[in-house]
Parts: sequence; C-alpha cells; structure tokens
Amino acid sequence: MFVCCFTALLSQHSAIARQFPGPPPPPPPPPTNDYKIEVNVNSVLVPVVVRDARGHAVGHLKKEDFHIFDQDKPRQISGFAIQQRAPAESDAPPAASAVPATDAPVPSAPQRPAAPPERFVIFLFDDMHLSASDLSLVQKAASRMLGESLADSDRASVISIFGRADSGVTNDRAKLEDAIAKLQLRNPYRHTGHECPDVDLYHADRIENRNDRAALEVAIEDALVCGHLDPIMRNVAEAMAHQEARTTLELGEQDVRTTLIFIRELVRKMAGLPGQRTLILISPGFFTVTPEAMALQSQVIEMAARSNVTISTMDARGLYTTGLDASQEALGPARETRLKAQSHVESMERTEDVMADIADATGGTFIHNSNDLEGGLERLAAAPEYVYLLEFSLNNVKLDGAYHHLKVKVDRDDLKLQARRGYFAPKAQKGK
Repeated sequence: MFVCCFTALLSQHSAIARQFPGPPPPPPPPPTNDYKIEVNVNSVLVPVVVRDARGHAVGHLKKEDFHIFDQDKPRQISGFAIQQRAPAESDAPPAASAVPATDAPVPSAPQRPAAPPERFVIFLFDDMHLSASDLSLVQKAASRMLGESLADSDRASVISIFGRADSGVTNDRAKLEDAIAKLQLRNPYRHTGHECPDVDLYHADRIENRNDRAALEVAIEDALVCGHLDPIMRNVAEAMAHQEARTTLELGEQDVRTTLIFIRELVRKMAGLPGQRTLILISPGFFTVTPEAMALQSQVIEMAARSNVTISTMDARGLYTTGLDASQEALGPARETRLKAQSHVESMERTEDVMADIADATGGTFIHNSNDLEGGLERLAAAPEYVYLLEFSLNNVKLDGAYHHLKVKVDRDDLKLQARRGYFAPKAQKGK
C-alpha cells in the first residue's frame, strides 16, 4: 500500500523540475585531491560532519587528516570528497544597498526566470509506529512550525510511510497543513501490547535468537499472570512465551522491512531534486538489530550518501518516562512488575538507536527526550554546511555477514565528529 503514496510524490518531483527550469544549483566545492567517489558493492561510504568548538561545520580538512577504524582495525581511505549541503555563512547574499532618493522615475527591472528552489524538506511521518497521543502532539507542532522555518523559496512535502497522506512537493502552506491534519495510524503488523504474554520485538529477539533466559523468565511470569495459570503450569506458560515471541518476530521483521525499504526508496528518488535536500523522519523509533534490518539500515545510509540527502530524526515521544503506564502495569506481584518495568526501559532505549544511527551517518540531527517538538522541527530543517565522504575498500575485510562497528578520528583535539557508527558487511558467497 505504501507504494501508492510514494508514486504520487514521485510525480510531484517531475512537476517541480518542469516548474523551475532555471540554471542548475552550483556544484559543491572540489575535493582536496583528484579522487572521485565511485560507490560500488565492494566498498563502504562513511559520511562525516566535523564541527569546531562553537558548533560550526568545518570544511577545509584533507584526506590525510582522517583515520577510519573498522572493528578497531585501521582501514586505508581510498576515496575522499566534500559535499556542500547548505550555504556557509560567508556564502550568504549581500544585503541590498539603499536606493538614493530621487524624483526621476525608476525604470522597471527586466523580468527574470524564477530560480529553482534552494531547499527541499520532506517531512516523513512514521504512521506505522507512532502512538495516537504522540501523533496528535507532532501534528500540532509541525503545523505551527511550517510558517516559521520554511522560507518562501523552500519546497516541502508531508508524507507517511504506510498510509495515503501525501501533500506533494509544494510551498503551499495550506496543502501541507491539510496533509498533516489527515495523518492516520496504519500498521497491520503493529504490536498492541495487549498480547498474552506481552513480548515486543526487542525481547522476542532476545528470547528466540539470543537465548536470553532473563528475557524468557519475564515472559513466563507475564504468561502466568495474564493467562490466569497456576504456578505448577509453568511449562504451559513457557510454551506460550515462545509461541508469542516467534509470532512477534515474524510480524516485526515484516514491519521493519516495509519501513526501511520505503525510506531507502524515498531517499533514492530525492536525488533528482535540485538544491539542498533534507528528509525529516518523525518517529518513536523501531527495532533494527535483526540481520536483515541492519542490512537495510546500511542501504539507507549508503543511498543518502550517494544522493546527497541529509536525514534528520525526531523521537516523537518527547520527554518520556521509562515507567509503565496504567495499561501496561502487570497485575501480579511486585517482582513481576519490576521485571516488566525493566524490560520496558530496555525496549524504549533500543528502539531509538536507529534514529540516532541514521542521523549521525548522514550528517543530520537527532532530537530526543524533549517536549519542545516545534523547536526541534525547526532545528532539523537545517542541514550542515559541509559533509565529508570517506570511502574504504572491503577487499581486505572479512565478509562475515555481521555488523561492523566504525570509528572515525581526526588529528586535532579541538574538533567534534559526527559519523557513521557501523555497517553490515555482506556475506561471502560460496565459491567466490
């Protein structure tokens, strides 16, 4: 179903290109060497944003200033380039000079063709994972910030992952606000929290894929309570826990697959837009530790690097508490309640990991644990001035099908780095 909404957005991209036929945007500054990035399946792209002590992006570093470590092992940087994703302060147009007073008629200026939009901001609402209360709050915040953070030359779009909300790419505030108001929650794979026992995707993975006995014990205790079982029927409760975990895993994998494929394809199509391109993902997060989910997340990051797209993210839960609400409280003894509360905290922390990872890896900003949703959205609409693209080869990397942690360093202590945290290495094929 999400393809329908996405297709409508693509048609708007073509319309924008026809509507603004002006000159192409200026190219980014040339890299500090003659190497050209050529992405292929046998290499990894690592976008990096470097900021000084005042938080300003730095754009004058060279390839030899950077060092990449893959699983703590140094990797040779084979490719290096710089992208300018937003105008630097020195690039701002000069203020118009005052016109001297005169009684002579002022000749009218010749009409010039309209310049192409300088910035495209796509607001992607995660209707698959937002709760009803969170959706209501972000709808109000997004509607209020549209008139303050978007200039007349900007173009924006409001779109959702699974539903049919799609404003098209426009500068018409009324269309954008109407699309925001019509957002609805849609997810056939949604975990309701009322299952017996209640096993979310994070703990289903712990139980079935990682043999986590502590997570299984929590599910067993929950099954005894919600199933009104006698303690001597613990084997029945354990069978219920495993069955619910397997069901949750199956639905959860389809859920995350749908979400990440949509984001990946949206980023790919955004590459055809002129000017600065920013995608703002508004979501409570989702669990991406399964191998397929991590591979798809790597593809999203790679696609953003190729497409010169900045992805910023906002945890729509705002300033959340880690305790259980009334609908989630266990009905059993205090011990079971404490165990369930602890599991709830772990799950909430892990679901936002994907938001931080994607923002860091694409030069974006991650807003979380804040009730200033409107102010957060205004911050997310701005892209960094410079993004470095580092590339290293996989020729000497063990293709084990596992997640590899990355660390990027520069030879200066006064700079702060924001970089890709890792990648999912492809698995070597037999006979190759």
